[in-house]
Amino acid sequence: MLLALFFTFFKIGLVSFGGGYAILSVIEHEVVLSHGWMTPEHFADAVSLAGMSPGPIATNSAVLVGFKTAGLPGAVTSIIGMILPSFLIIITLALFFYKKGNNGFMQTIFYGLKPMVAAMVIFAAYRVGVNGQTLLGLNGHTLAQIIIFGLAVIGIVKYRLHPLVVLSVSALMGTAFFYQ
Repeated sequence: MLLALFFTFFKIGLVSFGGGYAILSVIEHEVVLSHGWMTPEHFADAVSLAGMSPGPIATNSAVLVGFKTAGLPGAVTSIIGMILPSFLIIITLALFFYKKGNNGFMQTIFYGLKPMVAAMVIFAAYRVGVNGQTLLGLNGHTLAQIIIFGLAVIGIVKYRLHPLVVLSVSALMGTAFFYQ
């Protein structure tokens, strides 16, 4: 189990371009669909918790998946698997850029990666927002989430509210909508 966690998160760490939100769909595919370590609902809850916790969301998600799957050893194994590729890649790139300087070819590669990262972030937001449901299966639960999302965007973009204020108000609205 520990080796499976390590190699799964090592593989995810190798392709983690664009930050944690961009890679959430890959984590979901591996954790929910490929290995069945979590249900879509449990994964959405883990992502919500990981997003509210300090630190990168992908790393926090790896810790939560590892802990749920194999306890503390699973959490440690998952985090090492997740961060080791980034560490090795950054060291290698730093050495490369130190020797080669600023290269126009490398800049063109990064220009191509930017739209892909934006698309992955939007897809991750969609998957977390609908919690595995299709948009055609719109119900009261999904509608409430869309309302909270819309108000959060308005609060941040139009009124420039601090993200902690928006986070707190969204949590209160979630409690008001969903607490039973």
